[in-house]
Amino acid sequence: MSEVRYDGHADWFDAIATSELGLFGRRIVIELLGSGPGALVDVGCGGGSHAAAFAELGWSVTGIDVSEDQLRLARARGIDARLGRAEELPFANASFDAAVSMWTHTDVDDFDAEAREIARVLRPGAPFVYFGAHPCFVGPHTRFVVDEGLPELHPGYRTTGRYDNAHRPDGIRARVGAAHLPLALLLRAFVEAGLRLERIEEPGDREYPYTLALRWRR
Repeated sequence: MSEVRYDGHADWFDAIATSELGLFGRRIVIELLGSGPGALVDVGCGGGSHAAAFAELGWSVTGIDVSEDQLRLARARGIDARLGRAEELPFANASFDAAVSMWTHTDVDDFDAEAREIARVLRPGAPFVYFGAHPCFVGPHTRFVVDEGLPELHPGYRTTGRYDNAHRPDGIRARVGAAHLPLALLLRAFVEAGLRLERIEEPGDREYPYTLALRWRR
């Protein structure tokens, strides 16, 4: 279970979330999301550093995560942070005016269910901003160190499910593992949940993108 994966790593992971890599992702999400007011759900909020930034933009933020260790940090930041799974959100239909989720398709075991749940709890017309690893260049088929070099591709791009990151035996994925979805299956999860794509970005100025940013509309 992912709560076991992250429990015990919360402080270490929070340092990554507040590093330049984490702040880079936050800036992209804020650009796509915009300011409040309104009720916003942060699915997979982790330690809440990004949720706190969204609150500063005028959103009334509710965070949800499976790791009590990470929720400890989110609550210390003043976030209304609740224990729960992305695949089974404990909220009523049409509860939120916006949603954000960062890096979760490489963590959850059923991203299709997560996308359906986020669509379910959004009000009609609400935006959903997703940010995460670029599945074409980050996965079981590649060794790609974000701050150096070019992706080194290996067989396995079309293989879905969890992997042990054999091509990069250090860093966060070596500690908590990862899940992989090819790009088509990742995008299909949103579309089949009833979401409409408004904008897609491959942020940064590297020769190959490490991340993917998407804005959907309910």
